[in-house]
Amino acid sequence: MTASETLYRGPAPRHGWAWWLAASQLAVIALWWGFGWPVGLAAMLLSHGFFIGQVFLPRSRLYAPVLWRRPGEGAAVWLTIDDGPSDDTPAMLDLLDAHGAKATFFLVGERAARRPQLVREILRRGHDLGNHSNTHPQAWFWALGPRAMAREIGQAQAELTAIAGSAPRWYRSVVGMTNPFVAAPLHAHGLRRVAWSARGFDGVQCNPDDTVARIEADLQPGAIVLLHEGAAHGHNRQILQRVLQALEARGLRAALPD
Repeated sequence: MTASETLYRGPAPRHGWAWWLAASQLAVIALWWGFGWPVGLAAMLLSHGFFIGQVFLPRSRLYAPVLWRRPGEGAAVWLTIDDGPSDDTPAMLDLLDAHGAKATFFLVGERAARRPQLVREILRRGHDLGNHSNTHPQAWFWALGPRAMAREIGQAQAELTAIAGSAPRWYRSVVGMTNPFVAAPLHAHGLRRVAWSARGFDGVQCNPDDTVARIEADLQPGAIVLLHEGAAHGHNRQILQRVLQALEARGLRAALPD
């Protein structure tokens, strides 16, 4: 198997977390039996908190493998843009062209279905697509069961494949949340989960100066930069422009992993 095939193949579902969960609860029972309910209850809360907490950590590998650094060598970063397509997409494509930069657009299936011409324009300009769920249910994505999770990922994959003519290889969880039911649909669709190493929190209300400063602090070769489009605050295009300028000032380039 080549390095490229290794990078792009969908990971097999992981079940090690279930064994660790079972072992932790046996330990809780033993502590409860041996030292009484105060110790047992504390141990139970700590163990449950650990497994729940991993859902909200974008780089956690407990439930599914994840990339959070750009594969490859050299002075390159991986720009990733979430939540499109949107009214921002054409202007952001123009900015990327002006700076000779490439990015992966993690698209929401329903939004892509409403604006297929923008999806095709992203590809025409030499960029890449990623799966970012079908409806972007950010309030409750973390709690989806196996059927709902498979539906969110599978329907988005079907929409994007129908528009693009080829299936996306990359997947990003909504708000970076990943529960035990993510790995199976990723494996079924040959998707690799991608997190990030540099973010400015531009998907919510933000000050562009503070946002760019946070990204610049982690802007180095191999970084995966998380950006957004279409946010209500209207600063996403300005933030992208300033990040592209920062890359050039540091002698870095924005390139796709392959």
